[in-house]
Amino acid sequence: MSKIEARLAELGVTLPDAPAPAANYVPWVISGKQVFISGQISQNAGGLIKGKLGAELTVEQGAEAAKACAISLLAQVKAATGGEIDRVVRLVKLVGFVNSGPEFVDQPKVINGASDFMVAVLGDAGRHARSAVSAASLPFGVAVEIEAVFEIA
Repeated sequence: MSKIEARLAELGVTLPDAPAPAANYVPWVISGKQVFISGQISQNAGGLIKGKLGAELTVEQGAEAAKACAISLLAQVKAATGGEIDRVVRLVKLVGFVNSGPEFVDQPKVINGASDFMVAVLGDAGRHARSAVSAASLPFGVAVEIEAVFEIA
């Protein structure tokens, strides 16, 4: 078992199979030493995590949805590295989109669910640059979508 997967196990998380793309794009692209992961939508074993933050979902529920996106991001980088997830050197950047209305202003608190999880899994290598923005709507009505850039060895 890899070091990263051992840490995930300590946190009670098993990586799922990397989700398949929902349209005409690829789930990841490697360019040099960077892996660009396409946006991962909030979903777990129970299905899609849907809803609008500030209306149907709380900040805490949104943070859990963001954590679910982070788990999918790690599943994708594992697929991109041929199963060798320990090739991850660091998480470079996250871009988080939060399904929220015009009055909702806690997008950063929602995306913290992903950021905090990445640091818990990767340690200092999980500290990253980030954007957290509002979206009037997201695919399939999901609560959160997050894309990422990782550096690999």
